[in-house]
Amino acid sequence: MGFGKFTFLFCLCIGSVIGGSYAGGYGFGVEGPNAEVSEIIGKKLMPPVFSVQGMVYCKSASKVLPLKVYLRIQNSVGGIVRITCLGIDKYGYETAPFSILSRPTDSNGYFLAKLSAQLVEESGVKISQCKAFLHSSLLKSCSIATEINKGLTGAPLLGYRAVGSNMRLYSVGPFVYTSYPQPNY
Repeated sequence: MGFGKFTFLFCLCIGSVIGGSYAGGYGFGVEGPNAEVSEIIGKKLMPPVFSVQGMVYCKSASKVLPLKVYLRIQNSVGGIVRITCLGIDKYGYETAPFSILSRPTDSNGYFLAKLSAQLVEESGVKISQCKAFLHSSLLKSCSIATEINKGLTGAPLLGYRAVGSNMRLYSVGPFVYTSYPQPNY
């Protein structure tokens, strides 16, 4: 009988030690990532203020023309680009993606989206990386998005030009819409 109680107590002690150490990394503890991870993440964050610019074209038959040719005929503005970003919360974990839309392109097919990280940083989130996607075209005759320059899968914001002392200007694209669907091979 003594052996059974000893075995039970031994298993109970070992189980609590293993269970406590196992649960430590899955949100039951108050520890965040270690300092080394935070330092690495801190170097890869987007700046507090940045802009994304580019051009949107329309491909008709075998020609890729500036959107302004079609816009003069339709007397309207063209495409809208979506900027989707990921963030890092105060514990070093990746957040759900969030997006903003650019204003419609001008009559030359040019877009400029200005972003400020101030609102998300107030909630403890730092923007870590962003991509630009084709979102929609206001032209019914040229409204099918293409994968040219990663218009569908997202063009990462990589190289930038410094504008002033605290702003970066990223360029993407040019992106292309077409009037006919792309073949699937």
